[in-house]
Amino acid sequence: MDTRRLQTFVRIVEIGSLTRAADVLHVAQPALSQQISALEAELGQRLLTRSKQGVHPTEAGAALYRHAQVILKQVSDAVAEVGLSGREVAGHVSLGLAPYSSANLIALPLLRAVRSRYPRIVLRITDNFGAVLSEAMMTGRLDMALLFDSGPIKGITFERLLTEELVLVCGAGNCPGGGELAGREQDDVASLGGEPVGEGVHGGGSLREVSVGDLADLPMLMTGPTHTIRKAVARACEASGIELNVVAELESVGLMGQALAAGLGATLLPESVAQRVAEQPGLRILRVTPAIEVHLSLGVPASLPLSRAAECVRDLLRQVLAETL
Repeated sequence: MDTRRLQTFVRIVEIGSLTRAADVLHVAQPALSQQISALEAELGQRLLTRSKQGVHPTEAGAALYRHAQVILKQVSDAVAEVGLSGREVAGHVSLGLAPYSSANLIALPLLRAVRSRYPRIVLRITDNFGAVLSEAMMTGRLDMALLFDSGPIKGITFERLLTEELVLVCGAGNCPGGGELAGREQDDVASLGGEPVGEGVHGGGSLREVSVGDLADLPMLMTGPTHTIRKAVARACEASGIELNVVAELESVGLMGQALAAGLGATLLPESVAQRVAEQPGLRILRVTPAIEVHLSLGVPASLPLSRAAECVRDLLRQVLAETL
């Protein structure tokens, strides 16, 4: 199969128009149509449907599009690796990070490490939700991803790297006990000559504890229902026989921090993420019992070999994660 035809097919699907694709590729439209016709004849399937709105892949075309992305990436990796044999490691590596995870805390240290040790590797980092990252790995658009591991996914191999507890992040008006909690903390500060006990925000002592049952009385700011954090919390609440009062679903870490600081509710986050969010004045971190855990894993495509550059980034990622968290 001619890889140039595959490249043309992929671009047409992505652009959604033969006319625009011809302009982008600097190829006459009749020539593009001939390439698609030749590809359809070779495969014995119609690959595109044409309408006034543009072109769309058929079921067979969608299948070819998925495989073509993988094939073209492998060809590109092979050409790059063979061409650089015996020389400095180079190439493009794509990494996905799950939001609301500790993975985002290592993005900058990892980028620094890659720039320092492998200056000819171009690292592309993106964050998105687990289902999107998994699909991108299976179609060859991502080399690897750090994401929450909620169980086996066909086509992805997971290497568990970190297990973290979820902790409660809240302001005085949205913590279990409300003003009573704030008063106890003032007493603790006075008894130790001004050093706070149990704040847990800057590492000053052990965290106060609240039960899962205490969460039922709080206005909760949570991730969407398909997010691994939300699912873990839902299981814990079901086991304790309670139902959360979810007042908003926020998929942005930045907005979550602002909403917490504004006193709009409380939330549950992995402890390393909570430590950063709770640096804002007035926020507290409390440990939840029984513990609610989430697992962070490195995922790679099960059937696609990593390029030499991707292997180097994977090894650096493990090292940076161990040093940072």
